Amino acid sequence: MDMKISFPDNKVIDAKSGITAGEAISLWDKNALDSAVAVNVDKMPADLSSVLNRDCSLDVIDINSDNGLDILRHSISHVMAHAVQVVFKGTKVSIGPSIENGFYYDFEYEKPFTTDDFTKIEEKMREIISADYPFIREELERKKAIELFASRKEDYKVELINDLPSDVKVVSIYKDGDYMDLCRGPHIPSTGKIKAFKLLSVAGAYWRGDEKNKMLQRIYGTGFADEKSLNDYLTLLEEAKKRDHRRLGKELDLFQINEEAGAGLIIFHPKGMMLRYLIEDWEKKEHLKRGYEMVMGPQILKVDLWKKSGHYEHYRENMYFTEIDEQTYGIKPMNCLAHMLIYKSKIRSYRDLPLRYFELGTVHRHEKTGVLHGLLRVRQFTQDDAHILCTPQQLNSEIRAIADFVHYAMGIFGFEYEVELSTQPADYIGTDEDWKLATDALRNALEDNKIEYKVNEGDGAFYGPKIDFKLKDALKRKWQCATIQCDFTLPERFDLTYIGADGERHRPVMLHRVILGAIERFMGVLIEHYAGAFPVWLSPTQCIILTVTDKHIPYAETVYDKLTQAGIRAEKYFENEKLGYKIRQAQIQKIPYMLVIGDKEMEAGTVAPRVRDGSNLGALPVQEFIALVKEMCEKKK
Repeated sequence: MDMKISFPDNKVIDAKSGITAGEAISLWDKNALDSAVAVNVDKMPADLSSVLNRDCSLDVIDINSDNGLDILRHSISHVMAHAVQVVFKGTKVSIGPSIENGFYYDFEYEKPFTTDDFTKIEEKMREIISADYPFIREELERKKAIELFASRKEDYKVELINDLPSDVKVVSIYKDGDYMDLCRGPHIPSTGKIKAFKLLSVAGAYWRGDEKNKMLQRIYGTGFADEKSLNDYLTLLEEAKKRDHRRLGKELDLFQINEEAGAGLIIFHPKGMMLRYLIEDWEKKEHLKRGYEMVMGPQILKVDLWKKSGHYEHYRENMYFTEIDEQTYGIKPMNCLAHMLIYKSKIRSYRDLPLRYFELGTVHRHEKTGVLHGLLRVRQFTQDDAHILCTPQQLNSEIRAIADFVHYAMGIFGFEYEVELSTQPADYIGTDEDWKLATDALRNALEDNKIEYKVNEGDGAFYGPKIDFKLKDALKRKWQCATIQCDFTLPERFDLTYIGADGERHRPVMLHRVILGAIERFMGVLIEHYAGAFPVWLSPTQCIILTVTDKHIPYAETVYDKLTQAGIRAEKYFENEKLGYKIRQAQIQKIPYMLVIGDKEMEAGTVAPRVRDGSNLGALPVQEFIALVKEMCEKKK
């Protein structure tokens, strides 16, 4: 035997050089091939057809794993592109990656695609799948690959190859049947491995995301290992449509986005503003409990400050600028600069630290029109932003305290969450030594708090690594909200110091952090999480008073006065309409309690609360109902 191959269970097999990864796996465990889509060879992903010629370790990539689903979905995107080019002659392909919960492919075609075209595309895809074409990998010299794709008039592939670094001499292509595509791989063994897929939508997308480039057509789809998983996901999509915060925002009269005002700019209506007030009020109280001090910085700051911080060099494409008295100002996309100026306003001692500055700060970011999405992606938003300045020795306890705060907050709103540690990106400021210190500080705090996390290589902010908390809503969708960023660099750039116990000047460390993140985004997530049926403590309207006839209005008015004086958020519905209609309208508004006022209630001086779910609480004295609502608010229910 020529080589030794090791597996995750520590079993080592002897094999001849030249066998494929799939053959090696079958020698180890024949059953493992049933659900295998690819393999890691010495931790590098590869096709099952890859030839082995040296000692190595193998790890099967299962179709049901995250990596396995990514490979499956990317392979389905190739099959879709294959089908599109057969059905719509002359279509040019560009890129087709897997994405969370699915895949897409961008096409250039003379006519617009519609969802009506999906049936024809899916039928052709099924033919390709039934043919069970193997995915065959070939490696070509760069020049030959350019000639190949140029001969097929695939301009986008030629551009992609030309833009590769000059030291890349060989590129890989994949074939299935008579279709070929430029691709790094790996892929599933053959098209027949595809069991469940669905095309979902079509949208416009600029080539390479640049609005100066040609607008292409992007077809989205999804795929799973089996039909049941696909059907479960499609059911979730239907539920998500019902919960869409843009639709509910209109139905519940929470907010509007008006083109007369501008895209990505939110106009909050009274009920939406009440929801926002309740969230922000809760946050302020919780921050004060934890030793934070409230501050506020201006909306615009001189451009020299943004240059000093590094934002001008690394972030200016996301910023807005204005001129005043021939001086350029940057409209703030972040709140940190003013907080550093507050710190610098006087000499600080180690006894003063940590300092925790909290600001519900409104910021502006230049988002492209194509990515704007209701409350979830806007151009003006407010962050529950805080900056903690502390000694290096205090770093661990401060990070752990923030993580505890996030955990508490997610529990209050009913969210599960996952954690990622994002490390040094390609574009960064500061020294490698400081980046290591910052990354180690975040990692150690997570491990000390026994928090499970994944490492997201290269996705840190330009000034420091970060911990991201990704909450999961009622539909198990993930949303980025809370973040902790560790920053040694900006205190250096702004020459922030404190006097240590030794009487010498030392450099503090800065933690940037948000708990809920952008308030607008969090509200959008919250609306969809609760499907608009907010818990009592968050409901803009907690109860609505319904009169049976006009003669009950005087008593209903007294009930309304008692409720509002007690701080209960109540509405009146005294119109001359049938009670059943009033109840249905209140249910549509998802109001927690309906108080029906009829003869019995008027005579007994009570109310008859009907709960949003249709159950009845029976007759209650008004004060008893007030106590019930207040208890629900105290318990955050």
